[in-house]
Amino acid sequence: MSTFLENPNLPQNKVKIVVLDYRTDDEILSNLSNMGIEIIRTERCFELYEAIDGHPDILMHHVGGNSLVIAPNIYDKVAERFHKKGFALTKGATWLQRNYPQNIAYNVLRLGKLAFHNTKYTDPEIIRIYEKNDVRLVHVNQGYTKCSVCIIDENSVITHDIGVARVMEKHGIEVLVIEPGGIDIIGLNYGFIGGTSGLISKNTIVFTGSMKEMKCYNKILEYVALKGIDIKILSNKKIMDIGSIMPLSY
Repeated sequence: MSTFLENPNLPQNKVKIVVLDYRTDDEILSNLSNMGIEIIRTERCFELYEAIDGHPDILMHHVGGNSLVIAPNIYDKVAERFHKKGFALTKGATWLQRNYPQNIAYNVLRLGKLAFHNTKYTDPEIIRIYEKNDVRLVHVNQGYTKCSVCIIDENSVITHDIGVARVMEKHGIEVLVIEPGGIDIIGLNYGFIGGTSGLISKNTIVFTGSMKEMKCYNKILEYVALKGIDIKILSNKKIMDIGSIMPLSY
């Protein structure tokens, strides 16, 4: 019997199920499998541009427990694989389209009782659920909010986005601000750190590949160590934005 993460992105125990982009590298899949983690893969969303067309953090949002909101573009393609694992799904109200900001409705950053996003574009179903569950939506200008932020714990994050950092700091969250760059992504100049990472236990974070080309590599290592979090690297390749490693259940 699965136990689901009550607090999205913040596992308290060792994770057994994560969601990954349908194109995720075999080395990453193998290393997660060797840790006893089962993978649910996304499907391609043909309405989006290639870089993000399978990114979990673009296509869906975990609102807590066994509940997910999934973009209608791919809902019918993936619903069965989630239902089999005991998830309760809500079909989002927003049909994703190719270009920003019509592709950000589900890219909400949930942290405890706060959810950060460009609230002009947040999917109405996410808003409805969060109002019902007393989760406060906080506006930031960055629409790719989840992509932009690497969660270390409930009170600590890493991002390159100064605007997001300022808003989060006003809400009592400690932020390590890093320089952008050094992260691969399909078809674009560079990806975002939130899309490269995910917590797989309370004390362990995984990254998709080597961070050595990132300008703030040593700062990141020191910051994560200071928080008592172990880092596991999932491949020997350069770190890549794959739309987050989304933990769902134990």
